[in-house]
Amino acid sequence: MNKLTRFGVSMDPELVRTFDEVSALRGYKNRSQAIADLVRRAVVEYHWENRPDALVAGTLSLIYDHHTIGLDSVLNRIQHDYHHIIVSSVHVHLDHDNCLEVLVVKGPVNKIRELNDELVTQKGVKNGNLSIIAVD
Repeated sequence: MNKLTRFGVSMDPELVRTFDEVSALRGYKNRSQAIADLVRRAVVEYHWENRPDALVAGTLSLIYDHHTIGLDSVLNRIQHDYHHIIVSSVHVHLDHDNCLEVLVVKGPVNKIRELNDELVTQKGVKNGNLSIIAVD
């Protein structure tokens, strides 16, 4: 049986109203469920920010201009250098000029961050987003 701990939280009434609206829109059944989810995310984020060897999984998304000369080759080379942490990838042609690359990654957070930094700093990469979740 799961034991729960009750505690009080004091917040500005307007913040509570907005929190309740957002929580309902996201599908939370009550404040406790929404707050527990936020706390879990904060704890996971703290651990992967402070433990470089933490085992995590996640996605790395890039939008880039496929007309940038040599960028496809550079991105491909980088991905081959990190083949041991890339589980899968999806390439989508968004329009005539832009591509979306989504990498599913799993491994030590420091290596995943390293991969992210190497990819998003390439000339022609317009935007990048790394989303990490804990494995253990």
